[in-house]
Amino acid sequence: MSINNLLLKLWRMVKGRRQWYLTWLIHPKFVIGVSGVVFNNEGYILLLRHRFWKPGSWGLPGGYANRSERLEHTLIREIREETGYRAQTLSLLHMVSGYRLRLEVSFIGRIVGGTEKLDPREILEARFFDPHELPEGLLYSHKQIIRLALSQQQETQQISPSS
Repeated sequence: MSINNLLLKLWRMVKGRRQWYLTWLIHPKFVIGVSGVVFNNEGYILLLRHRFWKPGSWGLPGGYANRSERLEHTLIREIREETGYRAQTLSLLHMVSGYRLRLEVSFIGRIVGGTEKLDPREILEARFFDPHELPEGLLYSHKQIIRLALSQQQETQQISPSS
């Protein structure tokens, strides 16, 4: 009996939920990073200076998904925790397998309420920037994500100052 036939026979002996647990155990686990190009009512983009990034850097809001958390909710939660703003996700923008065992997901979103209250443990500064006048020190990968969002915005006209 070949190894493949033996594994198949064992797989069929293990039924239901046990198959799922076995699959979970033998596969690698991923960290999922979520970010967002988030607009205010004037069409400006929310950018943050994060305590854990290189000094002088600006970047998009986001963080890591919790177990069983919908990715859209990850972005909404991270924005609320880090800035005090309430946000809404509008569409999936970009998904890429990053470096080893990491998946990066980006959304387009908008601020729908709340008042700024920064979490000083993580965030040094939050500001809204005109999409065509972005700050020095913007992380390169985030620049690319913003460009993608702006090109999608032009195509769909989904985000506008009056939205």
